[in-house]
Amino acid sequence: MARDHAVLRLAVDLSILTVRDGRLHVLVVKRGNEPFVGHLALPGGFLRPDEEPLAAAVRELGEETSLDGLRLHLEQLPIFGAPDRDPRGRVVSVPYLAIAPDLPVPTAGSDATSAHWSPVASILDDATLAFDHCDILDLAVERARASLETTTVAAMFCGEQFTMGELRGVYEAVWGVALDPRNFSRKVTKTQGFVEPVGSRRTDGVGRPAALYRRGPIRRLNPAMLRSSMDS
Repeated sequence: MARDHAVLRLAVDLSILTVRDGRLHVLVVKRGNEPFVGHLALPGGFLRPDEEPLAAAVRELGEETSLDGLRLHLEQLPIFGAPDRDPRGRVVSVPYLAIAPDLPVPTAGSDATSAHWSPVASILDDATLAFDHCDILDLAVERARASLETTTVAAMFCGEQFTMGELRGVYEAVWGVALDPRNFSRKVTKTQGFVEPVGSRRTDGVGRPAALYRRGPIRRLNPAMLRSSMDS
């Protein structure tokens, strides 16, 4: 018995996250083509016939925003494939996540009329993204938050030398919560290899000089620094 098979197209969408001005930001583009022309969206697009998804993600990121995806660690997330997610037909998206410091101001290209960094909270609160990109972003943010529980990636967002307050600020920006300074400092310093004291202090002219640290040798936290434990 003959069966109907959907004509399927494969796309990639990218959630590129960074911390700017003490807040978690995401890279967004303004669409220049229908559907959703003029709406904000995550960078992405369709695979070419000879492409693997990761190669397409790197290409689309470069074409639409000028960012070099080869310099980022792109982590594949679970696919999004709801039948009605794209009005053009049956489109399955392979999403990717990258969270990195010191990312440059993007330059729009291809079918994007603009590209810029936008605070994640504003995007998700207003549900302003085209397609199901808010759902993709929501998943990506949760994955990024979980990565701070199990890895030392937060220290990458600080300078070569940093205060405990600066490191805490990264956690607060990504997790979206205020953390108790003493409890945070205690948990970080008790995790062997997370940070190392430099032996000097920095002063900003207000209050006591703050001790300086550098990133330690470990890259995975054991035990994990769970969000649920940070208020105790």
